Amino acid sequence: MIDLDAESIYALFAQRVRELVAGRTLGLVGVHTGGVWLAERLRKDLGVPAEVGVLDVSFYRDDFAQGGLNPAVRPSRIPFEVAGCHVVLVDDVLNTGRTVRAAMNELFDYGRPARIDLAVLIDRGGRELPIAPSVVGRTIEVPDEVSVVLIREESGHLRLTLEQRARA
Repeated sequence: MIDLDAESIYALFAQRVRELVAGRTLGLVGVHTGGVWLAERLRKDLGVPAEVGVLDVSFYRDDFAQGGLNPAVRPSRIPFEVAGCHVVLVDDVLNTGRTVRAAMNELFDYGRPARIDLAVLIDRGGRELPIAPSVVGRTIEVPDEVSVVLIREESGHLRLTLEQRARA
């Protein structure tokens, strides 16, 4: 059984992000939904003055034509100047790399950042694209048919679960 104490993993993750960005002015951008939760918490814990940017990459996914429009699409919003900014792109779980590719494509619609660092709470491997995070909270191995899901409790505490994926 894999121990997925989300709060302990987050504490290590936040420390690693703090070390990465020490002394830099930056903007945090979270990928819906778990990445946004993490970015909001990082903003508070690291004392980042700029509001968190939010990306919903639904229209930028390379499988959009196959799956159609997700009924839960939310608007993207980046409330700071992306051009020339050091952006930390935050996501909860990194798998194939396709969501990150889509997020970077959308991010460039807002301007050309000076630098993009990728920070993920969980890296589960399985990359299909050459995407590598700058910061990882924890690396785990789970079968392809299992999803790693981040849940934010009403109290704000984080919880990770492993769930069997529905068969297509």
